[in-house]
Amino acid sequence: MKINRDKINHISSLIVKDFSTRNEMDYKVDLNDLRLEITKTMTEVLQLDDKADTEARRIMGTYKNPPREGSPEWDIMYQKHFDEFMNKQGI
Repeated sequence: MKINRDKINHISSLIVKDFSTRNEMDYKVDLNDLRLEITKTMTEVLQLDDKADTEARRIMGTYKNPPREGSPEWDIMYQKHFDEFMNKQGI
């Protein structure tokens, strides 16, 4: 994952801390439960992002004459395969 678990926990804590300062919201769940759900969701999305990256790179590796990584052609093709994977996952 691009962000480690400690950073995910920190970000989710900051989000919940901000929520707790807002008077216009009334929470029906404990804020720690909300923080845990945010952490879980962020982790799932980042893992899905990793899978999309792996799949896009795998597909790029099957090309007979793949473009050089970092070239504009490679970036465009990589993004296309990455987006296709994410679309298949409903994201």
